[in-house]
Amino acid sequence: MASHSSSSEKKSDTLEAGDVNDFKVHVFKSSSELLEKLHDKWSQVEKKPYAAMFSSTYGGIILDPALMVIPIDDHMVHRGHGVFDTAVILNGFIYELDVHLNRFLRSSSKAKISSPFPQSTLRTILVQLAAVSQIKKGTLRYWLSAGPGNFLLSPTDLPTPAFYAVVIDEDFSQCKEGVKVITSTIPMKSPEFATMKNVNYLPNVLAKLEAEEKGANASIWVDEEGYVAEGPNVNVAFITHDKELVVPFFDKILSGCTVLRMLELAPKLVEQGRLKAIRTANLTVEEAKNSAEMMYVGSTLPVLPIIAWDEQPIGDGKVGELTMALSDLVWEDMNAGPVGTQRTAVPYTE
Repeated sequence: MASHSSSSEKKSDTLEAGDVNDFKVHVFKSSSELLEKLHDKWSQVEKKPYAAMFSSTYGGIILDPALMVIPIDDHMVHRGHGVFDTAVILNGFIYELDVHLNRFLRSSSKAKISSPFPQSTLRTILVQLAAVSQIKKGTLRYWLSAGPGNFLLSPTDLPTPAFYAVVIDEDFSQCKEGVKVITSTIPMKSPEFATMKNVNYLPNVLAKLEAEEKGANASIWVDEEGYVAEGPNVNVAFITHDKELVVPFFDKILSGCTVLRMLELAPKLVEQGRLKAIRTANLTVEEAKNSAEMMYVGSTLPVLPIIAWDEQPIGDGKVGELTMALSDLVWEDMNAGPVGTQRTAVPYTE
């Protein structure tokens, strides 16, 4: 038996070796041949999701998705030395562009990445990119990288940092259905990295996958002191049984632009007598799970009701009335908020 098994293994090894030796890697002899291959690939995509991209490496806006690439020696690719941010395009307006840009540059400063352009130029590029894309509803995503130039650890010898941006044709609407979440077992980032929107999102990805594998929408991080922190790429908020809106302190987590705007809008519900108070605080898991309502808050949601956490119902296990009232406030602001301060008009051309 043993000798038969060994002989089978040898035969299998021989076959695998033969297969490997028979495999020939194609060599592209010219850029035109490669471009033809890329165009062939994209021709099979029915709806092009990426309408336009800006690359400081190219020095302009790209409309051909086959060319929407970044260099392999860019330090954002092989070292994760980059930061990013996202703004929503809705009804032809960019929502909270300046707030997101300010956070973007705070992140880049923490990551020791200087911008190749001043903030006013970055803003102009993003608005022009949105205009060229012709997208009226989608997301505007952008990155600052230490830049391309080598495969070393330090960026000291790189020629210049790089700025990339892309407009994505993306449909989204106000979330009205409740979701279930779990407590993540994936270690959360240290405050230094959690408060900086950098491209090192492996913990976030693993936390999301962990939730999906358990049949949940996403997860909740709890810090080392046992306090509720945030979701994998969203903030979390609670309504207590005393009708208080409570959001975890931002000292160890990312201060989300959408949750900050929600906190600015929420006093309207206090004035109406529907909410009693608004505060940021440390919440234990037990306190949070015993809240009356719970929600995720993020750019494209903007508010996502949470009805169960680790299989324990939140409140009565249904979408909360005040959660939807807060969602309505933010959604209305996204659609019809002040032009100039909250919404930037995109100058589309016919």
